[in-house]
Amino acid sequence: MQFNKKVFVGALTILAIGISSLTQAKEQATFVYLGPTSDHGWSYSHEQGRIKADKALAGKYQTSYIENVPETADAERVIRNLAQKGNKIIFGTSFGYMNAMEKVAKQFPNTVFMHATGYKQGKNLGVYETRTYEGAYMLGVVAGQKTKTNTIGVVASFPIPEVVRNINAYTLGAQSVNPKVKNKVIWANTWFNPGKEREAALALIAQKADVLMQNTDSPAVVQAAEQKGVYAFGWNSDMTKFGPKAHLAAAVLHWEKIYEPVMKDVLANKWKSSAIKYGAQQGAVNIENFGPNTTPEMKAKALAVRDAIAKGTLHPFSGPIYKQDGSLLIAKGKSLTDADLAKTNYYVKGVEGTFPK
Repeated sequence: MQFNKKVFVGALTILAIGISSLTQAKEQATFVYLGPTSDHGWSYSHEQGRIKADKALAGKYQTSYIENVPETADAERVIRNLAQKGNKIIFGTSFGYMNAMEKVAKQFPNTVFMHATGYKQGKNLGVYETRTYEGAYMLGVVAGQKTKTNTIGVVASFPIPEVVRNINAYTLGAQSVNPKVKNKVIWANTWFNPGKEREAALALIAQKADVLMQNTDSPAVVQAAEQKGVYAFGWNSDMTKFGPKAHLAAAVLHWEKIYEPVMKDVLANKWKSSAIKYGAQQGAVNIENFGPNTTPEMKAKALAVRDAIAKGTLHPFSGPIYKQDGSLLIAKGKSLTDADLAKTNYYVKGVEGTFPK
């Protein structure tokens, strides 16, 4: 066989490239989602954040995700398996993953664990969240202007502080432009179940609620509003295509504003456990995708509120605010702190119905 120098040199080059790629392997980062990435809600918004952060980091990470992981023992199994596979960072994107992440983090001290919306931290376990109540307040400003019945509604998931403060913020935003507004709440007791979400939306509409917000993940509420000729909002992402006439605007979350700097810090060995809380000021929460039934005046007021929150001149929970029973929650000139908001277990004045136990 005749020796071919070009082929030999080419083979050596390919081998060298292969060895180089092995020695310069990308760090692995995996995102764990409660629902499907196609939900157009919570998991979808995190997935968009992963994609944008991955692109911004120009391939420095090998990112991936696992969807439909329930908040059960399965979560611990999945998270432990990811740590065993050598992931540098694991992002758990649901409140119910907290205890599982805390347990596994102690077993894998060289892995960084980041948990969304929780409060337990450790040396290699950090927490993060977006100030979703800021988006809810902005939506309320639109709802208060749009309602004809002075009755708005919320399809809610579970009565945890994060969800309850969104309900309260939506109420307060609406009352800031229309003091007559009352807010009705129906608890679907699910994060993602289009059937239950639709039933809850229809029940609210039957009670004369004509502008609906949701703290659930599917577009079923917007679809129900479209069918019944009332209005609704996208939650976590744009849901216009599911109700072109009903969709007034969307409270959109930009998780890349958190994911990108966290991933950079881990690469640079600068990461330290902390509690990240990003909102309109950091561009992580915004009101977007205004629909044709949102007037220019409504849009202008909502954007002015957004800008004031971003500048720090407006806090959605500034006093005077009263609880549902009429007792003073926070006095004029004062605002609820993050610590206060983390313990939200009450309705504000204007929310109708009994607070769930």
